[in-house]
Amino acid sequence: MMPQNGYAQPAPKAPAATEDTQVELELSAPVFPVTEYFTISFRLRGGRLERYSAFPDLEGFKKSGKSSTTTTRIVEGRTTTELIITQRYAAYAEGDYVVKPFTMTVNGQVVRSAGAALKVGPAPTAATPGTPPAGGGLQGLGLLDQLFGKPKPQEYVEPKDNAFLALVPDKASVFVGEGVHIGLYFYLTPTDQGLLDFYNFAGQLPGILRQLRQRTAWEEPFDEQEILPETVTMGGRQFIRFRLYEAEYYPLNTEPLVFPAVALQMVKYRVAKKPAEGLDNRLEGYKTYRTAARSILVKTLPPHPLRDQVPVGSYQLREAIDRTAFRTGQAFTYSFGVEGEGNLAALNAPVLQPQVGLEVYGPDVQQELTRQGGRVGGRKVFQYRFVARRPGALPLDSLLALVYFDPATGRYDTLQPELRPAVRGPVRSAATFRARTDDPFYQNVLFDANSTMQPLEAYRDVSRYANYILLVLLAGAAWGWWRARD
Repeated sequence: MMPQNGYAQPAPKAPAATEDTQVELELSAPVFPVTEYFTISFRLRGGRLERYSAFPDLEGFKKSGKSSTTTTRIVEGRTTTELIITQRYAAYAEGDYVVKPFTMTVNGQVVRSAGAALKVGPAPTAATPGTPPAGGGLQGLGLLDQLFGKPKPQEYVEPKDNAFLALVPDKASVFVGEGVHIGLYFYLTPTDQGLLDFYNFAGQLPGILRQLRQRTAWEEPFDEQEILPETVTMGGRQFIRFRLYEAEYYPLNTEPLVFPAVALQMVKYRVAKKPAEGLDNRLEGYKTYRTAARSILVKTLPPHPLRDQVPVGSYQLREAIDRTAFRTGQAFTYSFGVEGEGNLAALNAPVLQPQVGLEVYGPDVQQELTRQGGRVGGRKVFQYRFVARRPGALPLDSLLALVYFDPATGRYDTLQPELRPAVRGPVRSAATFRARTDDPFYQNVLFDANSTMQPLEAYRDVSRYANYILLVLLAGAAWGWWRARD
């Protein structure tokens, strides 16, 4: 069984990027043990992903899923986005392999790789649980090809199959703002592989997604483009599962998330009752599979003064500072980084409490979002610049605080800095402007500007001379008109 069409995650058209789009290919280390993955990634900067070609097939390896990481930076009010799509490969066995030169097309732009020579070594002595097996895999599944020619008239029967289409949520109920993972999967048993095939999946998918959309939830779709089989066990029985679509939904209010039953039409072959030698002995037909309707209960958050404003998720604070010695009047950079699982797009900057004798600039914002293994998480960093005018300990915990609700514990919590830099030096009352040397505006405009003082009368003289010239031109025009009459 094999999909006939790859597909790209449908998305609304985005405006054209204002900066040049850049695409780069990256390969992981060429030497690694058989228990680890080899990866091929492409990095997209300066534009939104619209479509990309399939990652190459590597001899001696099987594709083992993909992940995507989105990094968003907001610096001085300017937003830049970087997307990384990574394909993982698992080696069948130890040995030396060659990745031949290949190309990929991303948003119509062709990028090339020179390939690489790989060396797959033995597994470490203490193998990590959950490592992909070296042997076996997804090949040899008896994938179907299209029919060749028309069968001779004969009697066909339709065998019974055990395949089904399922919409699978990972939770039956969530809090407002808490993420719920939704996966649309097609299951079949190994004995069904010769009976079923995908039919115009790229044409059917947009209609399915329109039915799954939730008007009261924020959606984070996964950037999967290829339909790849994976082996799973359900109820002690082995199935081959195809992941058709998956996304994380974050409800915005207490209205339940209702997913109607959706249908998928598949090709199902009937087989000849009396197979004839030299013929395919199959007749193509169609069968429609449907999911069961699903409903996710959405619970309101517990009472709290900031209940309608706090972000929801499981977060940790990662703070950083750019120096170890602090002087009054000198700027330093402090980063308030929030890591974990949740809707980072809804996570706003921490509440800032003003303090006398302290100047605060920013924040610049950087966001990295990773979708992998049915989970969505990442990091969002708020970077501030501080200038202390008075000496003493700087209590950052009283300046910055982020209240959030953790659905895992069902309680509210607060992220507060633990760093308390000690500022030394005299009290500085007057703030002086200092241009940032790394800012292109100051490099290319202000530093090259002419600072010579100009007298105020200079502009009045220019205006007077311009009036003289205008009078001369008018007189010339009048004289020409008078001569023309004669």
